[in-house]
Amino acid sequence: MDRPSPLDTCPAQLTQLVEKALGRQIASVDHVPPGLDSRRFYRLGLAGKALPSTLIARVDPKPGAGSDLEPIRALFARHDLPVPGRLASARGIELLEDLGDESLEQLAHRRPAERRDELYAEACDLVPRIQSIPAPDQRGWDADLVADKARKWVDWTLPFALGRPAQASEREVVEKSFAFIAETCLRAAQRLAHRDFKAANLLLAPAAAEESRRLSMIDLQGAFLAPPEYDLACLLRDSQVPLPESVVRAQLDRIRPALPDAPPADEFDRRFDMVTVTRVAKDISHYVRAATERGDRRYLAFVATGLENLRAATRRAAQRDPQLGAWAQLVEDLPGEIRVPPDRFPETPS
Repeated sequence: MDRPSPLDTCPAQLTQLVEKALGRQIASVDHVPPGLDSRRFYRLGLAGKALPSTLIARVDPKPGAGSDLEPIRALFARHDLPVPGRLASARGIELLEDLGDESLEQLAHRRPAERRDELYAEACDLVPRIQSIPAPDQRGWDADLVADKARKWVDWTLPFALGRPAQASEREVVEKSFAFIAETCLRAAQRLAHRDFKAANLLLAPAAAEESRRLSMIDLQGAFLAPPEYDLACLLRDSQVPLPESVVRAQLDRIRPALPDAPPADEFDRRFDMVTVTRVAKDISHYVRAATERGDRRYLAFVATGLENLRAATRRAAQRDPQLGAWAQLVEDLPGEIRVPPDRFPETPS
């Protein structure tokens, strides 16, 4: 029996929306590899010679206010920030401009170092522009969000790192340390942040000429208000793309004075490491959870780099703030890698 073609398995809502909103028919369907969440993406080829010839369909099986691209995509577009155009939408579905599939993550691994550094400079230049947008009515990076990252580290990651559930004393260390980080970082001016400003979410969009191509941002729906170091930590301490420390330092020194609030260098570095601690710990936890909950082991390859980034940031943070000493010791005592056997699940609450 023949297998159904991708076109046969295309959600009916997509076919209906394309025909109703664009007056076009779908000629081909390619499944775009999903990320860590439940959203699914399709590259739709459209019949006929009219442009666009392709578009991206973003399908959210559990649509809600927190998953909507609008109005944040429109806000970015109004401020001339590079984001995909929106062609049509329906509940749980967005039809978006096709920006191609050349991500900064892919380019960083295969481009010469000089070109990689140019692209990272271009990406970092977006951060002051995002932060210059007047603060919308968005949820902020707050103590509850940081506490949730602590919980995920204790419940999702430590059981595999330690080979046992976390003890009450270890949970207390993590919770108190993350609460101290939140209290410290929330003293900074809160500015608009992409929230998942990593290399995989920056695409080198197609253009008529190579010199006119530019990085564009995707996965915007999580944008929130955060300390000014947040997006830079996401990009420059990305577990999926290890960068030389010289590149990280050069970009931080270049961008800090360009930020709207231009934090003093010592405060900036302090918060950058603290944000890195919570961000990278959360990333590792989600990599482990994807493997144990859904059998998605793609991201386990990035855990080792994440641990390296976490250890280095924790050491620097603890040197500045002795209150983080117990957390630093806990991280230092972890193994060099976290093994997640395919048939094991942690004996911890979900």
